[in-house]
Amino acid sequence: MGLPNIGPVELIIVLVIALLVLGPGKLPEVGSAFGKTIREFKKASSDITDSTSLTTAPAPAAPATASTAVAAPAPNTLTQATAPNTLSDSSEPALKGTPADPA
Repeated sequence: MGLPNIGPVELIIVLVIALLVLGPGKLPEVGSAFGKTIREFKKASSDITDSTSLTTAPAPAAPATASTAVAAPAPNTLTQATAPNTLSDSSEPALKGTPADPA
């Protein structure tokens, strides 16, 4: 069973009947409320359609945050003296008397 075909003549008849029943003062209010109801119904039906449709598109990439941003290069640790060189530290006595090659 299909929807009834409402032409311009039938629409005018419905509007004249609504004008007679509701009066000229209430007709704009009723029309506005009817329009809001139709918009909400369309929005709800499109939301349901969107939520039930299966999409195969990849998920959008997440925006870069501070933890995923590229960090500045680390300073050269070879040129910074953070600890004294223990090999050339003069506070320890040098090893004496160690054989070079026991063979």
